[in-house]
Amino acid sequence: MAWGNQTMVTEFVLLGLSETWEVKVLLFVFFLLLYTATVFNNILIFSAIIRDHRLFDSPMFFLLAHLALLDLCLSSFATPKYLYDFLAQRHAISFQGCMAQIFFIHFVGGSEMLLLIAMAYDRCVAICHPLRYASLMSRRHCIGLVLASWAGGLLHSSVQLGFTIDVPFCGPNQVDNFFCDLPLVIKLGCIDLYPLEVMMVTNSGILSLVSFIALLFSYAFILSTVRSRGSKAASTCTSHLIVVTMYFGPILFIYMRPGTQLMIDKLLSVFYISVTPFLNPTVYALRNKDMKAAMRRLLVTRSGQVFTHGHPH
Repeated sequence: MAWGNQTMVTEFVLLGLSETWEVKVLLFVFFLLLYTATVFNNILIFSAIIRDHRLFDSPMFFLLAHLALLDLCLSSFATPKYLYDFLAQRHAISFQGCMAQIFFIHFVGGSEMLLLIAMAYDRCVAICHPLRYASLMSRRHCIGLVLASWAGGLLHSSVQLGFTIDVPFCGPNQVDNFFCDLPLVIKLGCIDLYPLEVMMVTNSGILSLVSFIALLFSYAFILSTVRSRGSKAASTCTSHLIVVTMYFGPILFIYMRPGTQLMIDKLLSVFYISVTPFLNPTVYALRNKDMKAAMRRLLVTRSGQVFTHGHPH
């Protein structure tokens, strides 16, 4: 990087989603309820799978447990700060905190993209090659897929941060969103933005596009295979496709358009930061009978423990 560290900005001001008090109150209630439900559902799914050895030994649920963990992280990197900003006088975030947000959103987001591909591959093998499923999706292979998704997310995020952290910021420091989104932050740099925009499209945009196309082809292949085997699997794949589209659509719309900002960008960012981590448990877990039974057993066990501790014999 030839720019050197000439940053004079020590903090960024997050403008949030609205400046109207009534709208802020509604947004606070919305984000609080959504975040609470997201945290509860994903922790419940992760705990139920970890505690049930039969589910944990299943490749599909093993991958699902990691998806729940990623969704928990994705929803937690910005939402608590935004909820706190409703109560604070100044909606500021330090330079280091802003860079940390950029790193973690791309680390977790990149890992989730690759994990979704691994989950689609798991379904392809289960439906199209059932006799080879045990060997193709062994525990060693599942661990390899999870590690590869985390490593890919780390590489993707490290490249983003490596290009961004040394950019000199010497002028405006207002980020027009509720978190430090990369396209908005690099716009504030006191340099020629073209190389950064090329980096963003190449890294974030192309990764998202390739992942989305791979998922579309995977589910199209699955749907064509199960068409003659009943509608249950087809219905499940369709619901998966809807959530995948809701996750990738906003990302592609934002990161494939360098240098431009539209009002709808804020709404779209809410979808992939807050709404999709809430929807994933519903689509991937709560429609599965084994998953619902495991969650029910966990809740009954927990409530029984609370009752026993509260009323000692």
